[in-house]
Amino acid sequence: MEPLSSLPYKGTRDYYPEDKRVQNYIFAKWRKVVEGYGYEEYGAPMIEQLEVYAAKSGQEIANEQTYSFTDRGGRIVAIRPEMTPSISRMVAARRQQLAYPARLYSIANFMRYERPQRGREREFWQLNVDLFGLEGSQADAEMIGMADAILKAFGSKADDYTIKINSRNLVNFMMVQYLGLDSIQTQQMIRLLDRKDKITASDFDEQAQSIFGELAEGEGLERLRGIIEATSIGQLPREIRDSSAFDEVHNLFEALTKQGTDSVVFDIALMRGLDYYTGIVFEVFDTHPDNNRSLFGGGRYDGLVGLFGAEPISAIGMAPGGTTFEQFLQVHDLLPKLHSTTDIYIVVLSDDARKGAATLARNLREDGVNVEFDFTGRKIDKQIKTAVKKAIPYLVFVGDQEIKNEIYTIKDTASTEEQTMSAARIVSFVKDRRRNDTTDDDLI
Repeated sequence: MEPLSSLPYKGTRDYYPEDKRVQNYIFAKWRKVVEGYGYEEYGAPMIEQLEVYAAKSGQEIANEQTYSFTDRGGRIVAIRPEMTPSISRMVAARRQQLAYPARLYSIANFMRYERPQRGREREFWQLNVDLFGLEGSQADAEMIGMADAILKAFGSKADDYTIKINSRNLVNFMMVQYLGLDSIQTQQMIRLLDRKDKITASDFDEQAQSIFGELAEGEGLERLRGIIEATSIGQLPREIRDSSAFDEVHNLFEALTKQGTDSVVFDIALMRGLDYYTGIVFEVFDTHPDNNRSLFGGGRYDGLVGLFGAEPISAIGMAPGGTTFEQFLQVHDLLPKLHSTTDIYIVVLSDDARKGAATLARNLREDGVNVEFDFTGRKIDKQIKTAVKKAIPYLVFVGDQEIKNEIYTIKDTASTEEQTMSAARIVSFVKDRRRNDTTDDDLI
């Protein structure tokens, strides 16, 4: 029999302790920020009925990207490819019992069958943040402000990223009222604008002219160029600025300015699944040349809860992904050096000291210190190498003399500095380090 492959399933990754340290660091920061805004954590099943995703996400995700199967009861189900349909279903189930506005978040894993590439995996983790029951620019500003706060919580600067903002209502007004397009032309133009940065200017003009048809002979192309060249909402044509759709975006930018949210720009070419979103949409982009890509985004989706038989309710959300976030931190050199969750590795200096070392380990654990006790009887250098390889921050040496005097040598594995202290002092020393280490504070 051929040996089994030691590689994970294609598009997934194994998380060894050093990988989980990074992931837990990111998750802890996410939690700290969103809970600071009053959001509470929820959980949802990993499996839903396939129709839940078809209704929200369309046939591409439901039929082509979803891991679906027929269960033993004959139901067609799917491993969740995203969380928004699940939380919308949950809100619909308790539409009358929930207190509004409902601020909810989760951190969970998902699966989509798509081509693996940098920043995109078949199994992925993401933060899902949703606000239900609150309309208007202040709610939109809170969600975008929270995205900004999450990035800044990791030490990033305002010029490390850009938050692009657009509005489905504004796009619809521009397409129909300003450019004079019908529904089919509007969908074609939206798809073209979504590809604008991926094709040449001449190809864009040629395809736009084809969509306009006879309208291209008039002001169609000229008006489209005026929209595309606007780098701020104030540069949009007056006919657009006089609309209520424009007021929605204008009020949002005013709210963002008042709350101090930086790095926001208007981008009419930001489409972000406008078939699904009902109002404001936004997307965060990394500005680093080695990772110039979309990081995450979100927007308003007021109609989804109504698909589950409940009264419709306003909703806005976003979903930062774990892998793309990790890559952002790597290219900007924002990942701290993370050590093991174990505080101390007890190195036993002699066989006779093993019993006393075990007692010390037990006492330290009872006082809240995480301790690994080496009872293997190996040579001292091998015990030390194990602790260093595991990135455990401190060694405590225990021999006959240490047990007799109840004074122990503690050594920093990174700096190699040594101190002698009692067991009680070791406890306070470790806890002081935790308080002074902001990374550990986030992980507690």
